[in-house]
Amino acid sequence: MATLKTIEIKLDPRSDEDEIYTILRKKCGGEPAYSRILKKSLDARDKNAVFWRYVIECSRMPYRPPEKTYEKVSTDKRVAIIGAGPAGLFCAERLVEHGIAPIIIERGQRVEERVVTIKRFESEKALNTESNVLFGEGGAGAFSDGKLNTQTKDTFNTDVLETFARFGAPKEVTYLSKPHVGSDNLFNVLKNMREYLSAAGATYMFDTKFVGFTEHGGALRSLLLKNTVTGREEELPVDIAVLCPGHSARDTFEMLASSGVAMEPREFAIGVRIEHLSSEISKAQYGKFYEYLPAADYKLVSHAHERTVFTFCMCPGGVVIPAVSEEGGLSVNGMSMYARDGENSNSAVMVQMRKEDFPGGDLFAGMRFQREIERKTYALLGGYMAPVQLYGDFKADRVSSSFGEVSPSYPAGCAFAPLDEALPPVCAEALKAGITDMGKRLKGFDSSSAVLTGVETRFSSPVRIVRGASMESVSVKGLFPCGEGCGYSGGITSSAADGVRVAETIATSLHQILP
Repeated sequence: MATLKTIEIKLDPRSDEDEIYTILRKKCGGEPAYSRILKKSLDARDKNAVFWRYVIECSRMPYRPPEKTYEKVSTDKRVAIIGAGPAGLFCAERLVEHGIAPIIIERGQRVEERVVTIKRFESEKALNTESNVLFGEGGAGAFSDGKLNTQTKDTFNTDVLETFARFGAPKEVTYLSKPHVGSDNLFNVLKNMREYLSAAGATYMFDTKFVGFTEHGGALRSLLLKNTVTGREEELPVDIAVLCPGHSARDTFEMLASSGVAMEPREFAIGVRIEHLSSEISKAQYGKFYEYLPAADYKLVSHAHERTVFTFCMCPGGVVIPAVSEEGGLSVNGMSMYARDGENSNSAVMVQMRKEDFPGGDLFAGMRFQREIERKTYALLGGYMAPVQLYGDFKADRVSSSFGEVSPSYPAGCAFAPLDEALPPVCAEALKAGITDMGKRLKGFDSSSAVLTGVETRFSSPVRIVRGASMESVSVKGLFPCGEGCGYSGGITSSAADGVRVAETIATSLHQILP
């Protein structure tokens, strides 16, 4: 029987990674018959002694990790998944492992078509309200940095990372302390998942919008669907539907509320994107070692103002992109490819909002609050060009007139405008205090030439669709709210893990009711 040994190795960033195997052979007592990297992280606490830390599992004897197996469930129940973002797709993947072939309903396009639609929007400002950066195969996460690190301790997180690697993400996502896929790799992962799920019996319905449902005796009976291209409507009989609409499906939220589905308002954050030169961030984080390391990231929090200010969705070597799904409104997000080799690095700088900030105080007060800020941002320049302002000018309450060392990366065009005319006063005040405070911990973060692009409102869902201990809606039996859009996760990994959890719950319940 193989005896597994866990070894820790520190490697100078200037060294070739293959050197770890020379060190491994010495520490393992000879050539290992089996080895696997369990963890790789960068220790940059001492700028004069930065190093990679590896934790490696090895054995001198042959060893094969046990394969995961899933009990097959035989059922005649029809299962649908509404939304092909991380929650929906990982729910589908786990269901087919159990022998359950779901119907996957997605209002937007396949990712290949979606890329073309988004490029057209950037160049022609022709918005497709059903397929865009926020809607379509892969969800909002498909056009992001593809970060897979998460603060949750979910038992399914490891499954999620291994599944990403199985469908084409770099294998390193299974062991990096801060794994990321990059949008370019995500596109391939999505296509590979689609081929696998389809071969396993799953059915995709793209360009198909969930517009209602029917029930009988409090239990789901059918979904009402509308093709967004042809306008054709149909009723799809189902027994179970997993609801994964994404955090921006405002029309879906309104329909569900009007149909009596229990929901509750949620607080969220709003802010701006801040851009610096990627090289300057790396110098500040890594010192003299920056040239030998990937583009640096950061994570900052400030309590200098009574509202918490924090960075979110940091994109090393990335670009700022439009995140728009409604005519007449503008919001932004960040995105990067796997190489993270762009000139700029960007991050959202967010301010925590409170329910008392939202006029009306009803279920959709927060959603209206988001929409109003987006409309004000759109109105600053009269379209989908992004308003930008240098941080020094934002802090001094003056409109910028020229760029410094940082040029904006936003692809749909931008122009100078006073961002505080779109932001709530408390948000603008908190950003000024927070960014200055963050500059005390990350050199150059509060540079006067840093570019602010506004605004970011799609931080998280403004509502939660209430589910009970069975993970079903407390209002409709057979309806399973899931993922970020329903208020149960935040980010790619936690959303995917929630999808897996719901799939396991469904598989277990179907197994129990078998004759």
